[in-house]
Amino acid sequence: MFVSAEGMHYQTADNRQVLDGTAGLWCCNAGHRRPRIVEAIKAQAEELDYAPAFQIGHPKAFELATKLRDMAPEGMEHVFFTNSGSESVETALKIALAYHRANGQGERTRLIGRERGYHGVNFGGISVGGITNNRRMFGSLLTGVDHLSSTHLPDQNNFVKGMPEHGADLADELLRMIALHGAETIAAVIVEPVAGSTGVLIPPKGYLERLRAITEQHGILLIFDEVITGFGRLGAPFATDYFGVTPDLITCAKGLTNGVIPMGAVLSTPKIHDAFMNGPEHLIELFHGYTYSGNPIASAAGIATLETYAEDGLFERANELAPYWEDALHGLKGLPHVIDIRNIGLIGAIELEAIPGEPTKRAFECFIKAFEKGVLIRTTGDIIALSPPLIIEKEQIDQIFDTLATILKELD
Repeated sequence: MFVSAEGMHYQTADNRQVLDGTAGLWCCNAGHRRPRIVEAIKAQAEELDYAPAFQIGHPKAFELATKLRDMAPEGMEHVFFTNSGSESVETALKIALAYHRANGQGERTRLIGRERGYHGVNFGGISVGGITNNRRMFGSLLTGVDHLSSTHLPDQNNFVKGMPEHGADLADELLRMIALHGAETIAAVIVEPVAGSTGVLIPPKGYLERLRAITEQHGILLIFDEVITGFGRLGAPFATDYFGVTPDLITCAKGLTNGVIPMGAVLSTPKIHDAFMNGPEHLIELFHGYTYSGNPIASAAGIATLETYAEDGLFERANELAPYWEDALHGLKGLPHVIDIRNIGLIGAIELEAIPGEPTKRAFECFIKAFEKGVLIRTTGDIIALSPPLIIEKEQIDQIFDTLATILKELD
């Protein structure tokens, strides 16, 4: 049980300090209990606690939208607020479907995700997602969904630092789906620029560029799920900036408010936004929304979070730390049970050989032992995933990997 947190550390109920190697759940990018964010929440609660999300606005939502637009990649001019990454994905999928209908192409209803992709836990996100256990329990979910292959090629790309060389041609699977279904039936393709929850899968060089070119050629919208990669995780505001590939829609959440208050957003190009703005003012433009979209207190937290990133230079700091992080992470190569290591920005993954007949057990043992030694890590399957707050110091990077090295040497 965690009872408090500050900076890089959690404190447990038994009064132990635990170094946060995961930024909470990929979200506390600025570290914990940041004064600017805390004060902004207090002040907003005293001023305006809630305002209706339909027909009515309030200044903080527009202020945050403006700051987010100014930070976003060029061409992303409009913001639709949600309350989580899962809701951002549902919103982006619905916007994509509605956009084609508004343009007289209502037959474009097919959605394409990717194997091993993760897009939240709602019906749309699970449908386009490709993590088997997330799908197995809930039946067929949405119909008219297909999946590209995962970009994970362990035989060709093991122990690569940064982006792997092999796999760009996997984007051409989209051409096969276009030939099978017809481009005129496909609304959107959604991918994570870096697949996080499945175990940190880095896009091969040229893959995202190829995917963008194919979607543009065939009038298909491209959605980047940046719930994890947004707000400095790769040393840039968004993965879109890092890779130099701009989609039609971007989903984000987590780091938007530093994980302090639930909030998400969908960023859109003017082309998509304007398609809905042709009717009389008394009509609803998009039949979609949430009670808490742009909540005043969440908006205040978001404003303070973006200001904290900027004032502390945290995106630039992450970029500067990335080489040190990479070297420390790959220093685990050759230790017992380590079969692959992957990294990009301040993200890392250590893939372990599974215990025969007991999948996930070895990584879970690492999780328990690391927690006992005062380091919080995350596991998915037999993969250790790491994504520390961007305020991490080099000595704390050393602590994480020295701890993991000790644990790996002790494992059966």
